[in-house]
Order: sequence, then C-alpha cells, then structure tokens
Amino acid sequence: MDYIKHIRSIIGQEKIIMVVAGSFVFDKENRLLLQCRSDTASWGLPGGFMELDETVHDTARREVYEETGLHLGKMDLFGIYSGPNYDKTFPNGDEVSMVQVIFTCNEFSGELVKQNEESLKNKFFSLDKLPNNLFIDHKVFFADFLSQKERPIIG
Repeated sequence: MDYIKHIRSIIGQEKIIMVVAGSFVFDKENRLLLQCRSDTASWGLPGGFMELDETVHDTARREVYEETGLHLGKMDLFGIYSGPNYDKTFPNGDEVSMVQVIFTCNEFSGELVKQNEESLKNKFFSLDKLPNNLFIDHKVFFADFLSQKERPIIG
C-alpha cells in the first residue's frame, strides 16, 4: 500500500510530517547529476518521499534509482533540513511539513536514464555551469553546498 495515499485517506489534506531523502550525485569528472522534474520543468536533486519500513538511505537509493536508473554506492550525510521554512502546500491542497535528508555520493553504477515519468531529462553539470532554472525548493541545498559550510548542515 502507498503510505502517503493511505495517510491522506484518513486525514485528508491537513498538514503532516513527511520525510524526504535525496542526494548530490557526482561523476568521476566531479559533475553534479540533476533531474529536470516533470512536475515543474525545473532542475533539482533526485529524491523523494520515504515509504514505510525504509531508512533514509533506502529512500535516497530508491528515489535516485527510480528517477535516474543509477544505483548509489557509499553515501555521506550532507545535511538535514526541517522547520517552517520547509512547509509546503502542493497544488492539490495537501499540506506537508518536510524533514529533508540530503546525502552526497561519488559512487554509482548503472545506466543513466535520460527521461521517464518523473524526469523530463537527467544530466550531469559542472558546478560552475548549473542551469538557471533550479527547483526553488532545492536552492538552499545548492547555496549551502557551494558555500562550503561545515557539514553536516542542520537547517
């Protein structure tokens, strides 16, 4: 059973806490993998909502695989983001208070999927040539990454 659908069937659109996990994924040339999201047509990190019986590592690995076709290797904690700044109301009216766990990963296997249901495009970018239309919800992650703040970041 889809956990989110199950919870929503009980409480409707009221605000709930949801855990999200994703990753900065880098190739051997230190280029960052970004996903052009099918819901916003903007570029962001691959990741998504946790399901029951998953660890945050499991969630990040599953979501990155579903969106890009890549199997992640060793992951390191980059940051945890939570609080009112990460509350969101989706276009359908569902409200969430997100706890976002972001990793970094330099090891992966598999064939990069160029496009699927969730991704209009997946592509590696040089850090000095990131696209202009970054997903607004992820801009803080990029800013923190490029700032070289002490890690892990707790925000």
